[in-house]
Amino acid sequence: MLDSAFHILTSSPARRVLWLTLVGVLLFLFWTELLTTLGVGVVLLVLAIITLTLVVWLRKFSLIWHWWNLWLAAIVFAAALLGLFAFFAPERGILSQVSLGGNWGTAINQHQNYFTGVGCIIALIIAGVILVRTRFTWRPPHTVVEKMLPLLQQLRNWGQRSIAWLSQVYAKKVPSAPRPIAKPPKAKVKTIPVEAPRVTLTPPSTLSREGWELPGIELLDETVKVEPSPAEVDRRAKLIEEALASYGVEAKVVQVNIGPTVTQFGIEPGWDRKYKKVKERDKNGNLKVRVEEVSRTRVKVERITSLANDLALTLAAPSVRIEAPVPGKSVIGIEVPNSSMRLVCLREVIESTAFTKLSSRSKLALALGKGTAGEAEVLDLAKMPHLLIAGTTGSGKTVCLNSIIVSFLMRNTPEELQFIMIDPKRVELAAFNTVPHLMTPVITEKERAVEILKWLNQEMDSRYRKLALMGARNIDMYNKSSKVAKPMPYIILIIDELADLMIAKSEEVEPLLCRLAQMGRAVGIHLVVATQRPSVDVVTGLIKANFPTRISFAVASQVDSRTILDTAGAEKLLGRGDMLYVSSEMTKPKRLQGCFASPQEIERLVSFWSNQRQAQLTEALVPAGDGSTPDPLLEEARHLAREHKQISASFLQRQLRIGYSRATQLMELLEKEDKVE
Repeated sequence: MLDSAFHILTSSPARRVLWLTLVGVLLFLFWTELLTTLGVGVVLLVLAIITLTLVVWLRKFSLIWHWWNLWLAAIVFAAALLGLFAFFAPERGILSQVSLGGNWGTAINQHQNYFTGVGCIIALIIAGVILVRTRFTWRPPHTVVEKMLPLLQQLRNWGQRSIAWLSQVYAKKVPSAPRPIAKPPKAKVKTIPVEAPRVTLTPPSTLSREGWELPGIELLDETVKVEPSPAEVDRRAKLIEEALASYGVEAKVVQVNIGPTVTQFGIEPGWDRKYKKVKERDKNGNLKVRVEEVSRTRVKVERITSLANDLALTLAAPSVRIEAPVPGKSVIGIEVPNSSMRLVCLREVIESTAFTKLSSRSKLALALGKGTAGEAEVLDLAKMPHLLIAGTTGSGKTVCLNSIIVSFLMRNTPEELQFIMIDPKRVELAAFNTVPHLMTPVITEKERAVEILKWLNQEMDSRYRKLALMGARNIDMYNKSSKVAKPMPYIILIIDELADLMIAKSEEVEPLLCRLAQMGRAVGIHLVVATQRPSVDVVTGLIKANFPTRISFAVASQVDSRTILDTAGAEKLLGRGDMLYVSSEMTKPKRLQGCFASPQEIERLVSFWSNQRQAQLTEALVPAGDGSTPDPLLEEARHLAREHKQISASFLQRQLRIGYSRATQLMELLEKEDKVE
């Protein structure tokens, strides 16, 4: 639009001279009026006209909106200067009637009222300094609103809790019937301390049926945000345009999205123009050759995508990924790595509006990371319904698993969600070994892992029988039924290294995993599987068919990328949490920067749940007595014995959340009653 508006200024030198002549004539005709209005500020007006003319001639329109704060600051400082000049007036001439600042300067300094005028000038100078200090680059409006919504949501929650507390205090203090107000003696006045509200995911007083309390968000670390400077972004945008032009591709940067790892430049393709030479004679009979445009067509997308390596060389970047086109937009996205990568802390994604909305509807909301535009990316495991993760060593697989586990632990109690963790490497998931959500300690042996997979298949069949008796189609309908005494918890199976199991026990592991993936969704059983070897003998076609949601971190070759994502691109990722995410609802992979959960955060969260578990076990470890007083949990143990064909002391320990000695005593009582085979 700006090109067409200022076409008259940029077409030819003759028209530029015409423009300057027109400006000079206008200044000459209206010189007296301008001098009376602006005083010596006419000089500033002439400088402003010259500056804008240079910007238009050089086609540096980005300077107008990228440095809008400096333009506004210049206008504010000019107004302050006019107000300052208005305190002085020459003895003769036109300005003797107004002032050196003209009519506008006299209006700014309040008709030579000294104190008011000085205050107004000081206020303008302060406003100009604030504008100069402002370092704000243009962002889409929805990004700014998204960053403000979590703060507004916290203020709203704090206000609701404060109003509820004040209403309770008021209800206790105000009697139901009106009575004369008497001032109580000072000795009887009680001061009620008001505790500052703690920002938590749920109020601390809200406990589950078994007394579990959810952790507060303060257990997670806050984010330190570092973004590239606007000058660096403008320099890279100019380099991209110049590099494409040098290869004969007309294109223009129309959009810039700054993410934590990469900056996405939105490129609008230009035109391929065809010209012909037209020979004609002028008035003097001289032969001249004129170039005339014959036709033009849009630049093909393939011409831009084929220049990825050349752009990486121009920008001195390790790799450049081109997304053509960007989904939902008529631009081509060129993703350039930032000079300094920023960690995406788990807390900022959990506090985002997207996660808050999703977690209010689903128990299995997980924080995945942030996109190339800085938007939070959250997923619902119940809809996936299973997740397959792949990537080389050190690319971020285990960190991603930790973030997923922490997301679940922040929103679910042990009675709502339970874990089964298989870690053949023995050290990656050992930090979660003491959380009460574990159905069994972290499994490190392959033989034990196969046994757990077989048991989980039996548990899935048992759950389906329960749903059939209740006439429920899925776990949500079953838990909402009024006939259910105890809700059915979700079960999340997490495998940190699938390749180790597939190499040793592929004949048993593959059919068990595929059956769980095919049928586990309805009964609340979901799988999260990770591997560092995305080859066809590990990630088989049958496994891929049952895992439509997949994440790929940096891989060694394009073959591995096609194995996990069915497309190339993962071999160009940067590592350290840089990922490509694809699901059944997406036509092409989406690039994200994964969340980071530090070992200190995991330690604080595990300690929070472990302390509650110790309190629960201490309360449950009541002596069974000498036989005259029956154990309070004996009836529940009988119910479990009737429901399951075979039980053991460890089974009672997990189901009733009691100590091993008490579980052994219950087993002895059941054996005496012939309840156990």
